[in-house]
Amino acid sequence: MKKYVCEFCKRGLVAMGFGPIILAIIYAILGLSGVTQSIDIYEAALAIVSISALAFIAAGITVVYQIERLPLSYAILLHGLVLYADYALIYLLNSWLADGTLPFLIFTACFIAGYALVWLIIYLCIRKKTDELNHKLQSNQQR
Repeated sequence: MKKYVCEFCKRGLVAMGFGPIILAIIYAILGLSGVTQSIDIYEAALAIVSISALAFIAAGITVVYQIERLPLSYAILLHGLVLYADYALIYLLNSWLADGTLPFLIFTACFIAGYALVWLIIYLCIRKKTDELNHKLQSNQQR
């Protein structure tokens, strides 16, 4: 277990620096598009710390795929639930998600659709590689 906690922390620390960079890009776009002219110092500090925490957790949780005793379906479910909670909490903490049930349901639907799309792409890529390897193995066995 200690191995996985260390790996979680290592992955998280590597990725968490990208969070503030992405936040700076978002703030720059908001400023250039005229949506906002200035940002409160407390708001900026909260956003930087929370987006760093979001990136840390999002990267670190990928360690679930290294746990061999955990079936892939459970790893995917655990990964998805942690990511969903991570994003939802950070969005609510920073007021990036409008109040009300409908915005939260839209966020949930977008998250589920996006997560499913990413996994569909991963599945199709892995299936293609597996088919290619199986074809090569069959070709080598026939020789």
